[in-house]
Amino acid sequence: MIKISVAEPKDYLTIQQIAHQTWYATFGKILSEEQIDYMLGMMYSLKAIEEQIEQKGHIFLLAKDEESYLGYASYETSYQERETTKIHKIYVLPTAQGKGVGKILMDSIEKIAKEKGNKTLSLNVNRYNPAINFYEKIGFKILKEEDIDIGKGFLMQDFIMEKNI
Repeated sequence: MIKISVAEPKDYLTIQQIAHQTWYATFGKILSEEQIDYMLGMMYSLKAIEEQIEQKGHIFLLAKDEESYLGYASYETSYQERETTKIHKIYVLPTAQGKGVGKILMDSIEKIAKEKGNKTLSLNVNRYNPAINFYEKIGFKILKEEDIDIGKGFLMQDFIMEKNI
């Protein structure tokens, strides 16, 4: 059975470890190693995780089975004062993919979003990430493309996807 919990400060290192275990598998064929290293440092230093939670209001959920953590997601309800919940991150360990962990995390966020009165879920996904198929399967649609300059000459080349709830 998979349990979902809200991350606490004691869990920040776990989030960081899962990120490091998933990012190379997820982006190794899409992004350069330099860009992956840069983005991991930018988004997953313990200070960056703390800032996302304590200053930006992101909520991280952790998925765990009886033995270990399997993945995480982060979200923000009423994003930019709209009736939208923004899913900032969702990553599942390669060994846990295909076991329903991502769906359980997404269902948890959708339930919370509905409770908060939000009408849509929104996320960005790299245009070359195979996870697009997963998002489409659970009801997301591509709205548009977005290129985000993240510094050091690196771009995030994303699709913006949304799902009505």
